[in-house]
Amino acid sequence: MGNPLGETIWELPPLILHPFSENAPPSVLLENSKAALMLAGVIPADGSSREELSRRVLHGRHCEIRMLFYLGKDVMRWVEQCAEWASRTPPLASAGVTEQSFAGLLTERPPACVREKLTRWGVLDYTAIFSRATGLQAMFAEPPGIEILAAEFLRNYQHYADAAFRCYMASQPHLSIGEANFRFEIYASGEYSKLLENEWAPWSGPAEN
Repeated sequence: MGNPLGETIWELPPLILHPFSENAPPSVLLENSKAALMLAGVIPADGSSREELSRRVLHGRHCEIRMLFYLGKDVMRWVEQCAEWASRTPPLASAGVTEQSFAGLLTERPPACVREKLTRWGVLDYTAIFSRATGLQAMFAEPPGIEILAAEFLRNYQHYADAAFRCYMASQPHLSIGEANFRFEIYASGEYSKLLENEWAPWSGPAEN
């Protein structure tokens, strides 16, 4: 079966990623990783009890969940923006291009320029990161507090987020799309703001009297 979209290439809005609005320093995630390795006996214990190590692991997992939740807000904002535009573009609407189409584009088939930039940022497993961020957005309307999350969920949230993403993708029939027809860029918010400043600089000369 041929490509229902033919050879047309559409330019999508950029995906802008904002800083996480969290106060947890990177050391929290490092301590989580170390505590998990101590519990597993991979590295020597530091004298902490198993209960304390477990508490640190769960606290670190909660920080990861919240960071992915905020990342998911940026992803879903972009997905919804693209889907709203596609709904007003007859060839895309009639072909079945929906939110899930753009979520699949980002997580499985992003353009080469996006893959290369993510690699430069050190984001190698972008499929897992973006899909889990989207899955958490599908589950929670607000970033969940640790007191409402079961220990089982905290320890294994990756599997639950993966399952939620699969449910989200299966919730609506959609056309799978790729870089053959769609292009977009990805920016950190500060980087994008600087880009806009540079573009507007020639037009921001002194006002005439």
